[in-house]
Amino acid sequence: MGLGKLLLRIVVGGVFVAHGLQKLNGSFGGGGLERTEMVVASQRMYPPRRNALLVALAETVGGLGIAFGAAMPAAVAATTAAMATAYTKVHRKNGFFNSKGGYEFNLTLVAATAALTIDGPGPWSVDAVAGKSRWGVFWGLAAVGAGVLASSFAIELGELEAPPAVEPAAGE
Repeated sequence: MGLGKLLLRIVVGGVFVAHGLQKLNGSFGGGGLERTEMVVASQRMYPPRRNALLVALAETVGGLGIAFGAAMPAAVAATTAAMATAYTKVHRKNGFFNSKGGYEFNLTLVAATAALTIDGPGPWSVDAVAGKSRWGVFWGLAAVGAGVLASSFAIELGELEAPPAVEPAAGE
């Protein structure tokens, strides 16, 4: 009992950790913080260095929290913030399917982590050892809501701090 939740936590948390480490230090063929900073700047998320570091840490630390089943609402809020920002800035315009650059992967990760928070991370988790075997619907939805809110705040702040967009000259 609990083996399914353990497997899901390790895989989903591991995916987040791997993506975070790609951004943070270039592991697994990633571009590291410098490349992440360039991508973040291209999405008008200013200041780019701060936002690159935040997304890399949200995915890495949040992913570790999910993998270990530790402080699930906080871990889910962090990773949801990263996924909601990716949805808004990159994937929404491409539709649902991942094969076309859409958001199905992001949505799946958020739904899986919310479900693990609602029903509990399982008996082989830090939360269960600490006496919190199940967080419940309120905490699952609150974690996702906090992540979406943090993403919205980061996007808005990034736009406010971004340099003015360059308009094409007349006749171009």
